Amino acid sequence: MIIPLALRADQTQEYYFSVKLAEVRRLQAAGHDIINLGIGNPDLMPSANTIDALVRSAQQPTAHGYQPYKGTPQLRQAITSFYGHTYGVTLEPDTEILPLIGSKEGITHISLTFLNEGDGVLVPELGYPAYRAVSRMVGATVHEYPLLEYAGWQPDWEAMTDLLAAQPANEKTKIIWLNYPHMPTGAPATRALFERAVRFAHEHQVLLCHDNPYSLILNKKPPISLLSVDGAKDVAVELNSLSKSHNMAGWRIGWMAGAKAYVDAVLTIKSNIDSGQFKPLMDAATEALSNSDDWHRARNAVYQGRLDAVHAFLDALGCTYTTDQEGLFIWAKLPDSVESAEALVDDLLVKKHVFIAPGFIFGPKGDRYVRVSLCVNKERIDEATGRLNQDFYDLTD
Repeated sequence: MIIPLALRADQTQEYYFSVKLAEVRRLQAAGHDIINLGIGNPDLMPSANTIDALVRSAQQPTAHGYQPYKGTPQLRQAITSFYGHTYGVTLEPDTEILPLIGSKEGITHISLTFLNEGDGVLVPELGYPAYRAVSRMVGATVHEYPLLEYAGWQPDWEAMTDLLAAQPANEKTKIIWLNYPHMPTGAPATRALFERAVRFAHEHQVLLCHDNPYSLILNKKPPISLLSVDGAKDVAVELNSLSKSHNMAGWRIGWMAGAKAYVDAVLTIKSNIDSGQFKPLMDAATEALSNSDDWHRARNAVYQGRLDAVHAFLDALGCTYTTDQEGLFIWAKLPDSVESAEALVDDLLVKKHVFIAPGFIFGPKGDRYVRVSLCVNKERIDEATGRLNQDFYDLTD
């Protein structure tokens, strides 16, 4: 290159899965049958009415031009109706919804909108790597707050208060990232948790950013939105998407919900970075948001069968796990006899051609854990378990 990299590019590591999946592809190219249990990439189809809506819209001559930065009015209305039906939350479609190219995009837009260089950000010590990576890319200072394993991976609010009290006088912590149902641990959302989070944000004058893509996957209780808590709109925004809940990961349809002031501020940044989404995608998403409760129950029935198969796989590895987890993954602790998650993952990939995710990629506290995805059909999960039981090797070698 004839010019040096920007500091943010030089200091940012390539996403773990980007690197590891290249290794998986090399093995596949060499003729090996790899069972990929590491990635949360839904393999089920969107609803038939969603596909039909996409096709109908794409056939319209007017569907292929630039679209509004805030998405179509129909999509925003569908999101508000979905929030009302699913979470009991009332939103104003014209002012409190901002469609996004997947909720992951929102992490960057929110960070660019509210963080100056040197500002503080609280991220969970186990969580989606983008919270840390994006915060650092914009020059913010990342503070990891503890999650209490013995308390179902809930935030340690006292420790968070201490983190804020210990910050230098010239540093202002502005954002807290929260994500329940939690990835990777599968810890469920509770109203008590969200009420405590909103109180904390009010007390410390920080913006609470809740990432909520898993609330409809294997949920044991009716799903909850953070915005259902009194006073939440004053101090919080929520990201959500159709990727996991509607089998539409590749479609890149998500949104941010929150008070008008927050939506308008983020829109200012977003409108300078990208354009409105393809209209047929938005029309199809509008249709998808009306999927029936029976459709969601049928999807979860498929995942339940896979969950039982993953439990058998983890039992064969000697791992331990809780049975109250929600979402697309199972978080499991390694037996003492296994050296490390990284060693186990590499060993399984090379010797058994089975890929699972090591827990450390979600934070140092995950070093003794692995994460297994439900995005593979039950037969393939059973086959992975069978491979463990054939010519079984000592995992401590």
